Amino acid sequence: MSLSADLGRYLQEGRDSVVRALDGLGEYDVRRPVVPSGTNLLGLVKHLTGVELGYLGASLGRPAPVSLPWEEDGSVWESADMWATPDQSREELLGLYRVAWQHSDESLARFPLDAPASVPWWPEERRTTTFGALVVRVVAETAQHAGHCDLAREIVDGRRGRDADDLGDETWWTAYVERIQAAADTFRDA
Repeated sequence: MSLSADLGRYLQEGRDSVVRALDGLGEYDVRRPVVPSGTNLLGLVKHLTGVELGYLGASLGRPAPVSLPWEEDGSVWESADMWATPDQSREELLGLYRVAWQHSDESLARFPLDAPASVPWWPEERRTTTFGALVVRVVAETAQHAGHCDLAREIVDGRRGRDADDLGDETWWTAYVERIQAAADTFRDA
């Protein structure tokens, strides 16, 4: 398997994990902030859509096949890509994310990893890079946000990440968390 194909596989695994985190949740739970910074599941989908279209499309001279309202109106620079407005449906945002996947996958099939790229929103002196560097960046960012999604989902309804059942059942998890808490408790008054 080529390095490009390997990176594409890891990217898709991260994408699938992000989308899977929304499964079975109502509109409120996919939109509500679950930590003090405002992180929410649907906002992470929205953010990653722009990440892919920008780094793996526009930076190669391949404009996005769809327009992102939060980029068109400039509100992306006020973090509008990190949460869903009431008029943005889950279906719409997931659809845009899947369009971004297709656009990125076309870039992966079309460009060698050493192809030159230019990131228009980076400072002029750092703007020039390679497609491969941007693919690695997007794989890493997607994996990071997939982890955020796993944690957000666990906060929302207790559902653990995809491999949790491989480690143990509910009894195992309860005992495991109790061991961690007991170890932490030894430092409670330290």
